[in-house]
Amino acid sequence: MNRLFYILPLAAFLVIGGYLAVGLTLDPQKLPSMLEGEPVPAFDLQGLKGRDEQGFANTDLMGEVSLVNVFGSWCVACRVEHPFLMKIKENGWVPVHGIDWREPNRDAGPDWLRRHGDPYTLVGDDPKSKAAIAFGVTGAPETFVVDKQGTIRYKHVGPIDQKVWTETLKPLIDHLREQGG
Repeated sequence: MNRLFYILPLAAFLVIGGYLAVGLTLDPQKLPSMLEGEPVPAFDLQGLKGRDEQGFANTDLMGEVSLVNVFGSWCVACRVEHPFLMKIKENGWVPVHGIDWREPNRDAGPDWLRRHGDPYTLVGDDPKSKAAIAFGVTGAPETFVVDKQGTIRYKHVGPIDQKVWTETLKPLIDHLREQGG
């Protein structure tokens, strides 16, 4: 019995140490998305105040490969990412749709887009996180690649920059377009 008293803490330490060692090898930028390969969840968001009346819904994501970008005026990383989103729009590489997430008031998102430029084809206001929760968003910015059939093919956590575009997003978008997806 005395021996068991000494072995149990050592065994517990080894198990916990093993879990921590495996965890340290994982890339936090590559959070798994339970929605990859699944249809975009149903959502229907109203448009941003003063921008347009159309809003943004899951049914808008049919017929062409596109990006869905979750952002907020309060998000520091979104400010870092924003010039590259403008570059995507200016070059016409792929439609980018936005979900304006958890703004402090209805004017914050539209004011931010007026100040920094508007890269979005469609934008929906998500003040209560209904669409963000449906997408499984953990923080902003997050971007989803959606195929022509409205299926999520990839989730990128964090800002999009030239490296992410060149190494990950562009090849995937080109592949989806070639295969008709």
